[in-house]
Amino acid sequence: MRIGVVGLGFMGSTHLEAYQKVAGFELAAVASSDPQKLSGDLSAVGGNLDRGGGNYDFSAAARYAAAGELIADPDVEAVDLCTPTHLHAPLALQALAAGKHVLVEKPMALTAGDCGAMIAAAKKAGRVLMVAQVLRFFPEYAAARKLALSGELGPIRAAEFRRKCAAPAWGRWLQDPARSGGGAMDLLIHDFDFCQHLFGAPQAIRAVGYEDLAGGIDFVEAQLDYGNGVPVIVSGGWRHAESYPFSMEFTIVCDGGTLDFTSQQSGLRLHRADGKQVDAALPAGDGFVAELQAFVDACATGRPPDICRPEDSAEAVRMALAMKRSRAGGGLPAALE
Repeated sequence: MRIGVVGLGFMGSTHLEAYQKVAGFELAAVASSDPQKLSGDLSAVGGNLDRGGGNYDFSAAARYAAAGELIADPDVEAVDLCTPTHLHAPLALQALAAGKHVLVEKPMALTAGDCGAMIAAAKKAGRVLMVAQVLRFFPEYAAARKLALSGELGPIRAAEFRRKCAAPAWGRWLQDPARSGGGAMDLLIHDFDFCQHLFGAPQAIRAVGYEDLAGGIDFVEAQLDYGNGVPVIVSGGWRHAESYPFSMEFTIVCDGGTLDFTSQQSGLRLHRADGKQVDAALPAGDGFVAELQAFVDACATGRPPDICRPEDSAEAVRMALAMKRSRAGGGLPAALE
């Protein structure tokens, strides 16, 4: 599959790194407004994960200063959009209209209406639209979901998902809510999506927190109401710039034991009801490689992968928007719209 990558920042370079292990991938083109990046020098690129950066040989790929030029290239079969969020919908719609398959970074878009337009455009074009909700492919999260839904541990009684990092210094656009949706939305969209993957869409969300994007603070604690009395909490956000370490964690409490994961340690721990701790079996592989392989395979079949449908990604955006409305309203419940 001949793919063009639009945007060579943190996620663009992360995708390029992972694509090296994806069967069926061929780099057709890259697009960036930065001449240094177009030369293949991504050494200055950084992010909140120890990935990306480095130097690449783009000599066999077409190089464009504008996304529209790459999208118009007839040699490009699929487009990977690693751009600021406010560009996701217009570029995806342009690419789908040009007959390209589209992988777009998360969040899918800034509004539910834009998400719906993207889904409709993909169906009209008969092309794959997939959102890079990579958490669904992380071994620890995939294993926890499989165990929790298998019934092996009995009913789920509570679940918490936490994600924290420093305010990003690598992408100033993230501090502009008109372009990013805000720090909490951009960061916690992962956890809202995983809750949707595990439990489905909630009836409402109650959230409290504080937002000062210019000051590098944007945090939230949200309770997802599923109407069954089971507390499902999503919390985290930005904690000032640069020095605060990135971390992601979850705890899922079942009758038969508690599943616990933190990015500060390797593995997924199961604390069984009998008092024993064991390491849960994990699927092999890297989450980013698995995500991109799923996209390439989907392009070959013409159908988005069941594990990551665009309709689910749109639902995660609706959840994040409900969180923002509730937080702005002082914690009053907000239904998904």
